[in-house]
Amino acid sequence: MPKPTKGPRLGGGPAHERLMLANLAAALYTHKRITTTETKAKRLRPLAERLITFAKRGDLHARRRVLAVIGDKAVVHELFAVIAPQVADREGGYTRITKIGNRKGDNAPMAVIELVLEPVVKKERAAKPAAETAPVADEAPAEVVEDAPEAEAEVVTESEAAVDEAAGAEASEESAEAEAK
Repeated sequence: MPKPTKGPRLGGGPAHERLMLANLAAALYTHKRITTTETKAKRLRPLAERLITFAKRGDLHARRRVLAVIGDKAVVHELFAVIAPQVADREGGYTRITKIGNRKGDNAPMAVIELVLEPVVKKERAAKPAAETAPVADEAPAEVVEDAPEAEAEVVTESEAAVDEAAGAEASEESAEAEAK
């Protein structure tokens, strides 16, 4: 025997709840944002996100699975043709719920559920900026080298100093080889 959903149904039996959530999902895809009670918005979110995941797949079987939930072909076409390409690079979190206070008549807590259609901005990790600063350090500081007799200051960067040291080492090796012959 299937275990029923925890908590009270939204208005009536399970069939009524299923149809109500399908209608809310269709309205969400049509209008991109809807105002409803917090409870309905929280129950709608998993269904709406699962249907968007099917739309991202885009094959015929996925379209038929979405049509089984939402009967309106125009809404399904908009979901597959308009919404799915906009969220193609997003890995989840296609909806956003914002609480807006209580309804005036019966004091029910209200919320706005909307589709998140903004492009995804990849966050930089802490390791990447540290790696980016390392190459910058090669060029940054300048050293002051003083000649003993004249006391003039020469500005040499670290990379130039490394080249000078390497050239000096090669010259000393060549002179050592010449003396050995």
